[in-house]
Amino acid sequence: MSHGLVPVLVLALAVPGAAIPAPLARTDDDARIIHALNRLGYGPRPGDVERVRGLGLDNWIDQQLHPERIPDREVASRLAGLKTVHLPSSELLKRYDLPREAKVEGKRKLAEMGENASEKGVRKARREFVAKYRGEMDGTPRQVVEELQAAKLVRAVHSERQLDEVLADFWMNHFNVFAQKGPDRFLIGEYERDVIRPRAWGKFEDLLKATAESPAMLFYLDNWLSADPKAMDKAMAAGNRRGGFAGGRDRRGGAFGRPARRMPEQEPEAMRPGANGAPPQGPGRRRGLNENYAREIMELHTLGVDGGYTQKDVTEVARCFTGWTIKGLRQESPEFTFESRLHDSGDKVVLGQSIEGGGKDDGDKVIHLLATHPKTARFISYKLARRFVADEPHPALVDRAAATFRKTDGDIRAVVTTIVRSVEFFAPPFRAAKVKTPLEFVVSAVRAGGGNVEDARDIARRVGEMGMPLYLQQPPTGYKDTADAWVSTSGLLARLNFALDLTAGKIRGATLDMAGLAQGAGDAETLASALATRLIPAGLSESTQKTLENETGQGGNPPRVAGLILGSPEFQRR
Repeated sequence: MSHGLVPVLVLALAVPGAAIPAPLARTDDDARIIHALNRLGYGPRPGDVERVRGLGLDNWIDQQLHPERIPDREVASRLAGLKTVHLPSSELLKRYDLPREAKVEGKRKLAEMGENASEKGVRKARREFVAKYRGEMDGTPRQVVEELQAAKLVRAVHSERQLDEVLADFWMNHFNVFAQKGPDRFLIGEYERDVIRPRAWGKFEDLLKATAESPAMLFYLDNWLSADPKAMDKAMAAGNRRGGFAGGRDRRGGAFGRPARRMPEQEPEAMRPGANGAPPQGPGRRRGLNENYAREIMELHTLGVDGGYTQKDVTEVARCFTGWTIKGLRQESPEFTFESRLHDSGDKVVLGQSIEGGGKDDGDKVIHLLATHPKTARFISYKLARRFVADEPHPALVDRAAATFRKTDGDIRAVVTTIVRSVEFFAPPFRAAKVKTPLEFVVSAVRAGGGNVEDARDIARRVGEMGMPLYLQQPPTGYKDTADAWVSTSGLLARLNFALDLTAGKIRGATLDMAGLAQGAGDAETLASALATRLIPAGLSESTQKTLENETGQGGNPPRVAGLILGSPEFQRR
């Protein structure tokens, strides 16, 4: 499938930020509009340049900075058919997760297969097992993730609140959660809907705190298991003082010399063995301090890898977050809770600041300390500038954005406004300087063709094949938005094949307005020119035009020509 175009793509995109020569087919005002549509959204649809020109670019940007003012009824109607995306986690766990007794049986069967069972055999056994219990469920766990992916794509393609969608995606990557870890597939929808999106434009500290208390994040980075290593000793001592360690057996059957057994609903869930995906606990094994979240909140969420913290700070922060756990996970009604019995109440020192031992407020103080730290202001500003301006944004722009962050106590809208209203944002060297991620490429291709998405599952599958399965990035880093992550021969070939399949009508659930795109074109030469003008308003370079001529020959097949244009180097940039 036109593999001859792939080397051209690789060469054109191999140098991050390298300019692609293109004719000035538009006025500079139109060039600015096209740039804004590509950076503050997922690319222009047919007629968008004219609409923004009529409204005024500054007015359009102001609207996008205040998405709550933009009506978006069409998206709501398109999402109505996705049954799971509006359900709370508790309902998803009850209706789409395997029954508890089924999980017990499944673990037993996998154990019977032994360590030498083939991966193919295990997958087959799991499919048969799920099929056996499907009648007791409203749907499968896979359906929950697939509908999440579909909803993300539908919003990106059809929402009028384009910058809102871009920013929501930014924060979902910044505070990444892997949907395939245990029950997180049932928690991540509520995480995005009720934690990320409502705070995407507010104060960074509020967003940071909400993610820290989210069951999805607590489970993903294991903080729900983190406890003072001496918590069990303290619990045993407290039980002894209450008479739970008397000789013989107590009224609940506790054996001589051992603590009385708690009933399951009374025991803190983070101290229970094997609860909902937690690692099994052997005899005598106790839960202790877990540093996963403490490390990531500093390295990835706030200060950055060069933020000046030490391993000692990681340990101290982890101590502050002991007892931040999940209530109701086993009862399929997960919510954040602070369990004082698991908390290390001793004094701590974080980044040179003393935190007097208390309770939940130890963690709250850490969140405030990190959210207001100058290193955080710069790190968040750098990442936002990288997303909207260039893979390596100018230090002066980052400085100004960081100053806004500090002056406004981390007001995200103010920081984004500083960046998108900057001289650097519209500077010619930074136009078409960013390589699109697979998500951005696929969505922009559908939008450029005036596309309509009725069923986004096939599109989501293709995004995954390009290396970006939505909600399924296992490391906490989230997906990169820099060229080095996405410029490869295999990745660009997948993009070209998608473009050709999309324009040929081979992507299930998605259609383009090919008749509208080719309207007014006559012979093969005018067809290519008309399609290029409508699909890439910024224009094609001379070298790409020649490559297209060689690829298309004398043919005038509109879908094929359109697919090659969407696979061109110019369309890979934003």
